[in-house]
Amino acid sequence: MLESLHVKNLALIDEQEVVFSPGMNILTGETGAGKSIIIGSVNLALGAKAGKEYIRAGAEYALVELVFSLNEQQCGRLKEMELPIEEDHTLILQRKITAGRSICRANGESISAGQLKSLAGCLLDMYGQHEHQSLLKPAAAGKLLDDYIGEKAEAVKAELKAKLADYRECREELESQDTDERVRAREAQLLEFEVNEIEAAGLNPEEDEQVEKRYRRLVNAKRVKEVVYGVHALTGYETEGSAGLAVGHALRELKTISAYDEESEPLISQLTDIDDLLNDFNRSMAQYSDSLEFDEEEFAHLEERLNVLNHLKDKYGSTIADILKTWEEKQKSLEKLGNYEAYMEQLRERQKELEGEILGLCEKLSGLRKKAAGPLAKKLKGAMTDLNFLNVEFFISVTEDAKAFSTDGYDQVEFMISTNPGEAVKPLWQIASGGELSRIMLAFKTVFADKDDTDTLVFDEIDTGISGKTAWKVAEKLGRLSRNHQIICITHLAQIASMADSHFLIEKNIKNDRTVTDIRELTGEESLKEMARLLGSGELTEAVLCNAREMRQTAEKVKESR
Repeated sequence: MLESLHVKNLALIDEQEVVFSPGMNILTGETGAGKSIIIGSVNLALGAKAGKEYIRAGAEYALVELVFSLNEQQCGRLKEMELPIEEDHTLILQRKITAGRSICRANGESISAGQLKSLAGCLLDMYGQHEHQSLLKPAAAGKLLDDYIGEKAEAVKAELKAKLADYRECREELESQDTDERVRAREAQLLEFEVNEIEAAGLNPEEDEQVEKRYRRLVNAKRVKEVVYGVHALTGYETEGSAGLAVGHALRELKTISAYDEESEPLISQLTDIDDLLNDFNRSMAQYSDSLEFDEEEFAHLEERLNVLNHLKDKYGSTIADILKTWEEKQKSLEKLGNYEAYMEQLRERQKELEGEILGLCEKLSGLRKKAAGPLAKKLKGAMTDLNFLNVEFFISVTEDAKAFSTDGYDQVEFMISTNPGEAVKPLWQIASGGELSRIMLAFKTVFADKDDTDTLVFDEIDTGISGKTAWKVAEKLGRLSRNHQIICITHLAQIASMADSHFLIEKNIKNDRTVTDIRELTGEESLKEMARLLGSGELTEAVLCNAREMRQTAEKVKESR
C-alpha cells in the first residue's frame, strides 16, 4: 500500500506531502490545478522518463519520494532483486532529478531506472486517462486472456519461445546453406586447404607455451655465450689489446727497474697479484664458456616452428586451442559439404520436427484459452452489467491459424461485444465509444484485481465520457473495489467523490508572486462543498449542499454493504 507521497521543487509544486489512507482516496480540483502533476510525480518516482524541465524554476533539483508498506509477495520481489527490506516491511523509493541526471534509491540503496521500472509493476497498477485505448490494440485481448489464465499460460509460452528460437536457428541454417554447386565446390576446396594446413602442422595444445619457453631460453643462452666468450677474450693473454697481455707487459716493464729502486718492490708484488687474479678469472671464464650449451640446429628448428605457429595464429586464432577449435569447425563444415544432401535432409527433418512440437504447444495454449474464455467473458459481462451496460452481449473469440504461429501461439483472440439490443455482436474495436471503453477497462480491473498481488490501484480520470446513472454505477464499482484494495482516484464526478474514505483537494495559489500547486485533505464539510462544486453549481446553495449530502449518505450505505 502507498502510505505517502512527498514532492519537492517539481513543476508548480514547491513542497508537498500527502498521506494516503486504505480504501478510497479521492483527488479533485479545478481544471488546470495540477492534478496531472500529482500522478506524474508518482510516475517519476516509479521510473518514468525525467528531464530538467520537471525542475521548478530557480531550484537546483526536484525530489519525489514514495513510502510503501509491503505485502509478502512484494517483499519476495525485493529479495529476488537483492534490494534491502526494512524489518517493518517499509519501502522508501526516492528519485532526485538534477539538470545532468537523476538518482534513484530504494531504502537508501542506489538502483537503476530499469530496476525501478521492474519493481513498479508489483507496487501499484496505474490506469491513465487514455489507457482504455489499449483495448483496441490487436494483441490486447490475447494478453488479457493469458493474464487471466496465469502461470499455466506463461509456462507454455516460455516453452514455446524456446522452441521457436531453435526453429528460427534451424530455418536460418537451411537458408544459409542454399547455395549452388559451384559455390559449394569453391568453399569445399578452400576448407580442405585450410584443414590440411592445420593438420600438417601437427599441433599439440600444450606446444605453444613449451616452444616459446625453449626458444626464449636458447635465445638467452646464445647471448650469454657470446658475452662470456667476449669477456674471456678481453681478459685473456692471446688477443691483441686484451687485459692479460697488457698486465703481463706492465709487470715485465716494472721488474726492469727493481734493481735500481727498492721502493718498486711493493708495486711489483701488487701487480703480480693482479696478474695472478686475472689469470685465475680468465681460466674460470673459459670453464664457464665450456659449460654453456647452445645447439644451433635446435635453435633454427624452434625458430622455424615459431614462424609456422605465428602464421597459423594470424589466420585461425590467437592460441593453439583456438586454432584447433577452428579446425574442428572447418572439418565439420567440410563434412557438411561432402554430405550436403544428407545434411540438408537432416535440417529439413529437424525443422519439420520442431514445427510439429511448436504446433503442439500452440494447440495446448489454445486449449487453455478456449477453456478460460467462457468463465472470463461471464465475469466481464457481469462486471459490465454492474457498470450500467444493461443489455450487453459479450464473448471472447479464440480463432486458430496454424500458419501464423509466434511466441504468443497461433490464436487470434478478440473481444466480441454488443451494447445495444438488436445490434450484431462485433469486435470491440469496431463499436465501443470512449466512455464505453473506459468502463470496460474498469470491468477488467475489477475482475483481475483479486488475481493481482498489487494492493494499490491508481485511476487518473476513470470518469472520461460518462455521467448520470452510469457515473453512479462506476462509483459503486470503485467503492466495492476499494474493499480489498487501496484506490487513488482523480475524478471530476461528484458520484465518485462521494465514495471517498479520504478526500484531497488540489488547487493553485499565489505565494510570493509565484504560482504553486497545493494539495490538502478535506474535512467532512469541506468535502461536501467540493462535491457541490463538482455537481456544477456556481453557488453553494443549501439545495446543492443537500444534494451532495444525500449523495454522500447513499455512498455510505454502499460502502457499508461492501
